[in-house]
Amino acid sequence: MTPLPPLPPAFRWTTEAWGTALVCDPLLAVAPHVFTTRALTLRVGADAGSSQAEGWDALAQSMGVSESVLLRLRQIHGRQVVTVRRGARGSMSEPPEADAFVSDDPGTALAVRGADCVPLLLADRVTGAVGAVHAGWRGTAAGAAIATVRAMQTTFGSQPSELVAAIGPSIGPCCYRVGQELVDRFAAAGHPGEAIEHWFVRADGLRLDLWTSSRDQLVGVGLREDAVHLSRVCTACNLEQCFSFRREGAPTGRLAGAIRAREHGL
Repeated sequence: MTPLPPLPPAFRWTTEAWGTALVCDPLLAVAPHVFTTRALTLRVGADAGSSQAEGWDALAQSMGVSESVLLRLRQIHGRQVVTVRRGARGSMSEPPEADAFVSDDPGTALAVRGADCVPLLLADRVTGAVGAVHAGWRGTAAGAAIATVRAMQTTFGSQPSELVAAIGPSIGPCCYRVGQELVDRFAAAGHPGEAIEHWFVRADGLRLDLWTSSRDQLVGVGLREDAVHLSRVCTACNLEQCFSFRREGAPTGRLAGAIRAREHGL
């Protein structure tokens, strides 16, 4: 059996009923959450939010909710944010088109999916509100993480300095070879040249560092640098534990990041 990838001190591997999972301890102190691995199969067919999709019920059990209130999105690689308010329980009739959730409702859990894209989870130490973001290169260029923090500020009164963030398994700069057109897309989206030079590694070709760009955007919008935690698990390098669209193609499964708000004061 291949050993599990080493982790930074903030993260650890755990065991759920369905197998190996990943958690971030500083985030776990604020909100229940989990990042799935290849041990749980979440197929592309789940994009429509079907309750019949394999694995969703098992993930819901890990989050302490029923499958009907494990909320998902029809992800479209943008920066749209959906708000789930306390007391608005029950399944959505149709998954909304968006790439992020914010919520203060402990009766629902939020899940985002990816197979190389960044799954980013957020929680507010003061209000208990949470956020979940799906961001590939398009969502990162569009500032999906920034939009989510701002939605938490506007909707729940969250102060960015009180947020904790965790970035789960996603493709790393070691494997994410890209073309010059992506540099141009980030520039067209308004990101400063200094940041772009930091996010695109020009060594042995051109590579995009989604981990650093996600962290920098969060810090830039007010999160403390020591409150943004990167798992640094590359999906393309670790096929024993992860799914990777780049390595395996469209038929591969999906990983998920899921989070639930805690009752205020707990």
